[in-house]
Amino acid sequence: MQNLIKAKEPFRFCTRLHLSELTGLKAANLGELLKLVKEAPDSCIYHHTHRFLQQHQYLSPEPPNDFAYWVNEVLGERGLGEKLLNIDTIQYSSIGELRERIALTIEEYLRSRPLAIFKFARSQEEFHFIKSISFIIPTDYLVYDLKEFKEILKKVTIDSVYFHVFEARLRLGRKTNDFSNWIEFSLGEEGLADKIFKLNPYTYTLEELRSKIISLAENDISPL
Repeated sequence: MQNLIKAKEPFRFCTRLHLSELTGLKAANLGELLKLVKEAPDSCIYHHTHRFLQQHQYLSPEPPNDFAYWVNEVLGERGLGEKLLNIDTIQYSSIGELRERIALTIEEYLRSRPLAIFKFARSQEEFHFIKSISFIIPTDYLVYDLKEFKEILKKVTIDSVYFHVFEARLRLGRKTNDFSNWIEFSLGEEGLADKIFKLNPYTYTLEELRSKIISLAENDISPL
């Protein structure tokens, strides 16, 4: 095996503990939903677009987000529900950008169907905004090269994989996931970093995603 490049800075694997908390904010029609989508904390938008991934990480492909589900199933506005479902989350590098896309989609729909704003959810079926609270916990795993990275990635929890791929990029407003960032800037392996960056994590289960990243790293460690 070739001499492996040593990182300029080691990679510290982290994990996360997650809590969901009711905000008291609720919407009964599309006008109220739009207002709260614009005003609710980022942690709410994150929760309602990533809740299913966090709670049912062994299922694939990407499930509908909470906004699409409520609009479709409770209000019966299937046209808007489909538009919200078709928002490609992977295109957005921040919650702010994703929030704007969701709000704009609702606004455009209401311009074309203004009477839809008068359709109300039944009592007890309002959309309740919930925020996602995460506690980030550093692990004891510190790696200095690609081989160590690959071996530790096999051991860490699913929560750690989720944090470094999804939460660090979208919720914390980073342009790329933690793995690609470290591989590019500390190891100088731009090709591998780009391959991992270009993976669409929403089309894999977290275990599949772990395996795919490990496979890419293994292929990058070439024999003599």
